[in-house]
Amino acid sequence: MTLSVPPTPSSGAVRWAWRPHLPRQPAEPMAREWLAAELGVAAAALPLARDPRGRPRLGGELAGWDCNWSHSGDGLLIALGRDVQVGIDLERLRPRARALELAQRFFTPTEVDWLHAAPSAAVRDHAFLRLWCAKEAVLKAHGHGISFGLDRLRFEDEADGLRLVACDPALGTPQQWQLHELQPAQDYLGAVAWRSSL
Repeated sequence: MTLSVPPTPSSGAVRWAWRPHLPRQPAEPMAREWLAAELGVAAAALPLARDPRGRPRLGGELAGWDCNWSHSGDGLLIALGRDVQVGIDLERLRPRARALELAQRFFTPTEVDWLHAAPSAAVRDHAFLRLWCAKEAVLKAHGHGISFGLDRLRFEDEADGLRLVACDPALGTPQQWQLHELQPAQDYLGAVAWRSSL
């Protein structure tokens, strides 16, 4: 019996994959296997290391590529792109009793107002996770992660999804960033973000 694997989804300059992943298991071995297959090298030979902040980086002849991954619940998202800085985030959908409290602490006032205007707790929780994934994807691509500050970038919800409209100059300009929202499996939300590294 063979297991067919669907083609890797693409978001322009970036490829991404969803994989089932057991909770509390290291994600790197599975990410390494997928990255190696996409890049045509043996997993053991993949020049993958962590920078001082713990972010994965490809080196050697593959230094022109960037990768990132995120796991939540029993899922794993992996992203790969050439000549870009890429970040990806995944969150499991579930009720978030502290969504507004967290938003007031970590999001911008405009984003908090948007969440307060949600017609129900379920809609609010969904919007909160969309924002969280988008922010974390950009900050992971930047290389600092959420320690940089989730309030240092602001998104607005538009007809085609969330769009970065303001950010700290250390992140560049909003126009440099691409964002693609994902729903890779039932009960999961994610986002992949990237900007050119050229």
